[in-house]
Amino acid sequence: MAKQATARHILVNTEKLAKKIQKEIINKEISFEKAAKKFSKCPSSKKGGELGMFKKGDMVKEFDDIVFSKDLNKIHGPVKTQFGFHLIEITGRI
Repeated sequence: MAKQATARHILVNTEKLAKKIQKEIINKEISFEKAAKKFSKCPSSKKGGELGMFKKGDMVKEFDDIVFSKDLNKIHGPVKTQFGFHLIEITGRI
């Protein structure tokens, strides 16, 4: 089982906005990186949503559950946490 991962995310206040952004990314109307810079309320937005390498347990449970179990290089979500709604793209696991 993977103990570390890399991921990027977009954090917004509403599920409706998260779904709208997800649809635009899937339809190639905007890149994940540009969407993160434009919409995400997380400080990682400046880096296109990049979170870097983190360990299992570093993030809130709902986030970890996705990052350490779902397919790589796909957009997962919206995932609700105490911070809002996330779109998550898992870019690697070791």
